[in-house]
Amino acid sequence: QVQLVDSGGGLVQPGGSLRLSCVASGRFFSRHAVAWFRQAPGLERELVAAISGSGESTHYVYFAKGRFTISADHAMNEVYLQMNNLALEDTARYSCLATRISGGMPVSYWGQGTQVTVSS
Repeated sequence: QVQLVDSGGGLVQPGGSLRLSCVASGRFFSRHAVAWFRQAPGLERELVAAISGSGESTHYVYFAKGRFTISADHAMNEVYLQMNNLALEDTARYSCLATRISGGMPVSYWGQGTQVTVSS
């Protein structure tokens, strides 16, 4: 049973930084693309950033560009989301999603999420 564990959230003031972590058991992330999503109360879940299994390709949604950085440490089986210059509107529950294609079908795993609260 694959388990992804998200951590690193917390309470931070506007302009502050947090680093989120998504940890998997075993050699996992090199075979999966990983994305961070977030969901604020009353809103739909939205993509934040994604990284390929090789770690060579990354994608950021417009609000994350220039502030957030997604990276992977395959030796540690971790994917990170470094978030700088956080704003009030970044308050949400952040979750990682790992996906691979198996037999032509996507196989996905979610982390349990970690709460990020930006408040003065």
